[in-house]
Amino acid sequence: MTDRIVSWHGDPSAPRFVPPPGAVDAHCHVFGPVSKFPFSEKAKYLPEDAGPEMLFALRDHLGFSRNVIVQASCHGTDNSATLNAIAVSGGKARGVAVVDPGISDAQLEALHEGGMRGVRFNFLKRLVDNAPKGKFLEVAKRIEALGWHVVVYFEAEILDELQPFLDAIPVPVVIDHMGRPDVSRGPDGSDMEAFRKLLDSRDDFWFKATCPDRLDAAGPPWDAFANAVAPLVADYSDRCLWGTDWPHPNMQNAIPDDGDIVDMIPRIATTEEIQRKLLVENPMQLYWPDLAGSD
Repeated sequence: MTDRIVSWHGDPSAPRFVPPPGAVDAHCHVFGPVSKFPFSEKAKYLPEDAGPEMLFALRDHLGFSRNVIVQASCHGTDNSATLNAIAVSGGKARGVAVVDPGISDAQLEALHEGGMRGVRFNFLKRLVDNAPKGKFLEVAKRIEALGWHVVVYFEAEILDELQPFLDAIPVPVVIDHMGRPDVSRGPDGSDMEAFRKLLDSRDDFWFKATCPDRLDAAGPPWDAFANAVAPLVADYSDRCLWGTDWPHPNMQNAIPDDGDIVDMIPRIATTEEIQRKLLVENPMQLYWPDLAGSD
């Protein structure tokens, strides 16, 4: 396989911020190893291997306890790489699957047994060729019995278009990367105002306060991201999650230092109480409800 890319830092710094005990990196991925888990024929990018051993070593280096592994688009609807990472995590990982709308109930139950707790719908045209809303809604209805939620990835410009679809989802919804708002406009910018309106429309709409490296074009130390996102996290502290986004798919031209990404946490979650909600209580409620409150 040619033209494989590396998008992660080879020697991330040790963060100054120390996460609270039981902290969860609630948005990360694994790639391969491709010799065991081939990429999808529809993959839009072909990364070098970034398997569970690398992910868990980073987890320990950054001071986290658990991971939520989100199925990477390069693996399509074959969740084997993610399931493998969960299986070798020693109970310290759960996952979010990407599924074919025709998946059977038995296959969904098998994913649940393998540690999946949600399904992701991707609306980024540069990553997926087709996002059939009607079929996605059928899947969303079928996962309700499993106690799963839906993760949705989209860009701010299509929020109005997606609103009826989001409203129709019968289970909790987690919005990846806050729907990619323009953080340069500040906390009162039109994208953030629209996103707040979405969060206010249902009390089971959650979001990931993630990816300063993707959203803040000015680059480190990502001041615009901190300025725009801190008020959102403060006002919706019971419904926010955080994650590294490692191994940072498609960021090979602006590879972030994961230590710096962790050091963003106290800038957007400015009290110990909010930090614990963001990093422990909220992700445990969604992904380890049987253990929530035990750390």
